[in-house]
Order: sequence, then C-alpha cells, then structure tokens
Amino acid sequence: MNKLLNIAQAGQRQFVREYAFKSDLKIKWVRPEKIACYKPEKSGDLAKLPPLKADELLPEFRDCKELDRADESVKSLFKLSNNASYLTTKFYRDEMVKEVQRHAQDFGSMEAKLAKMTAVIRRYQEHMDKNPRDKMIKVRLKELIDKRKKFLKYLRRWDYPRFEWILEKLDLVYKPPPTHFHWITRKESLQKLTDTYCENLKEERLEAYHKQLQAEQIPFLEEAIKKMQFVRQEQISCDVPVTVTEEKIADSKRQLEMLKELQQAEAAASSKKQNEDGFN
Repeated sequence: MNKLLNIAQAGQRQFVREYAFKSDLKIKWVRPEKIACYKPEKSGDLAKLPPLKADELLPEFRDCKELDRADESVKSLFKLSNNASYLTTKFYRDEMVKEVQRHAQDFGSMEAKLAKMTAVIRRYQEHMDKNPRDKMIKVRLKELIDKRKKFLKYLRRWDYPRFEWILEKLDLVYKPPPTHFHWITRKESLQKLTDTYCENLKEERLEAYHKQLQAEQIPFLEEAIKKMQFVRQEQISCDVPVTVTEEKIADSKRQLEMLKELQQAEAAASSKKQNEDGFN
C-alpha cells in the first residue's frame, strides 16, 4: 500500500526514448523491378532483328522476271510483309544461319542451330512486346530460351573459342544460372542499407573529428611551447635538474612553423579554387 501511495505522490513519470525508429534514419528501400525471363535483358539478346525492307519479296520469287513487268498490286501479293508471319520468321532464320554456317549446306551444326533459335527467339520477343498476354507464345519462348542456354553451356564446355565466336556473331551474352538461388527480401536489404549507413556515418564523424584535431594543433603547440619555456626557467632558477631541453623547444617551434606554412598553403589553394569556380 505504501508503495502505491509513493508512486501516486511522485506524479506522472516521463519516459525518454533512447533508441531510433526507422523513420529517423535516412534509409529508403525500393523493391527492384521484376524483369520477365523472356525479356532481352534476361535472355541475353543484345541486338534486335533488322527492320524488314518494304519491297522485300518472298525468297522463291526474288529472281522472277515476270514480277518486274507486273503491276504494283500484283507485286504486293508477293511481298514478304503482306504474307504470313511464319514466312518472315523463316526469312530471318535463314539469313542468320548464313552468317554462322560452316559451308553452304550446313544447317545442322551447333552454330546453325543456335542461329535458328536466336532468330525465332527475337521474333517471339517482338510478338510479346505487342501482345504481352499471349500465353502460348510466352511458354514457347521460355522453353526456347532454356534450350538455347543448354546448347551454349555445352558449347562453352567443349569448344570455348567457338563459343566466344558465336556470341560475338549473334550479339549474345551468356548468363548462366546462379549456383545458389537467393530471394531478395526487404528485411535483409534494410539490414545491409543500415550497416552501410552506419559505416558512412562513422567515417563522416571520424573525418570531422580529425579536422577538429588538426585545427587545434597550432594553438596546442603554441601553449605547449610557452609552458615548456616557463618550466625550464623555473627549473633553472630553483637549481633543480633541467628536464626540458632547448632541443625539445626548438623541435616544437619547427613543427609549429611547418603547420602554419601548411595551413597558409591550404588556404591559398582553397581561395584559388573558389575564384576559379566563381569565374566559371
């Protein structure tokens, strides 16, 4: 009962917070944007397919002499842009194979297969940019990207010079899967950001304290020289062993002169820099 009376008589207690909230720290974490696995940033395609020419004809009718004398409306029927999409894909696939094939009849080597897959992948990526909800093409594109990665992994293991050459020819970047998958979480990211913030804050305060000590060096040495001279005179007048030698005082004076020269040089350099900034 007495304890309760004492607490009531003490009045309202005042609590002081001795810890920091997250809002007190200048730390902001933004969740990284999720990039789809079929996007060029993830698949490793650095280049896109070249634009199709407006007057590009179907490959089997390029050398047709009758089309040269035909009407424009007839020619438009044989243009690649006015025909089915799979014909355009086939055209790009054949053109890309020609860049990497070993000979004119090479359509089954590792390089030719990678060129075919790359052409189809880039065609599918163009389609997904226009139709992002096409799930069937999306699944096909993911499967084809994974298949190309397996082929590149095999080529990288058994023929590294050819692997480097095919990456350069097809404008690709090989992105192997990570050895250990790790989710990016808000808690862990905030811990890392907090550690970085504390390290930077410690460095800033140490740098400020270092500058403060440097600024106090000259007054400290001046006062130390005066005290050493006074102590030396008192020891001589009292006829006691002298502990402060003239060499110590001379060394302190020399150090004081060096600090003053250094301070003057830094002041001149800073004023010169300010003048140059103002002139610019």
